[in-house]
Amino acid sequence: MIKGGQRIATATGVMLADPVCLGNARQSASEALFDPDFWAAHGALSAVSGGRGSAWFVGATAHPWVLRHYRRGGFIARLSEDRYAWSGEDRVRSFAEWRLLHYLSERALSVPKPVAAFYRREKLTYRCDLITERILRAQALSTALGAGALAEPTWNAVGAAVARLHRRGVDHADLNAHNILVDSAGRVSVIDFDRGQLRTPGTWTLRNLARLKRSLQKIAAELPPDRFTPASWQELLAGYQAP
Repeated sequence: MIKGGQRIATATGVMLADPVCLGNARQSASEALFDPDFWAAHGALSAVSGGRGSAWFVGATAHPWVLRHYRRGGFIARLSEDRYAWSGEDRVRSFAEWRLLHYLSERALSVPKPVAAFYRREKLTYRCDLITERILRAQALSTALGAGALAEPTWNAVGAAVARLHRRGVDHADLNAHNILVDSAGRVSVIDFDRGQLRTPGTWTLRNLARLKRSLQKIAAELPPDRFTPASWQELLAGYQAP
């Protein structure tokens, strides 16, 4: 199990944080940092497009963060929108993602740096949240495709970014075009590691790639034919397979 971070008890729950990234916010706000209303009251809240409406850009312009509230998906969301079954603190989803991001950030991989995670237990269930540093001047690969055809080096860089994660044994549970960011300089980052884990080499790497390809094909079906072609995928694979 990956460890790391400082455990901080709050009035109603528990935080896991990097004190350096958290800075003075620990003393000034504590668990209020995970409340969108707190940020809205300070004029520092804007919604992140896409997803389930549970992520926001927050914080000062000089040090912007992303706040995400964990929500259920699929059929089970009809029963509980954001409650998860309690099975111990080490199994809290935001804590697990914080630790994985911390592990990857320390190894200079292009992922968001984790700031703080939080959970509030309610008998046999809990709700949780995560704050990460925002990757500036970047947009989702899905959004970039909507704006125009991507150059070959960009596809190559996407493949190389995925390969770096796989070489570290990172199984991304939802590798798709919405969770890959491309910045204005062509640099690629990967986000949203909920349910991600470290694994020994195996066929899961092929499943990751297949999921990404399906995502690209689905998005491209609504776009001009030049946005994602067989040549695009081959460039991505070339970047993935490069030493």
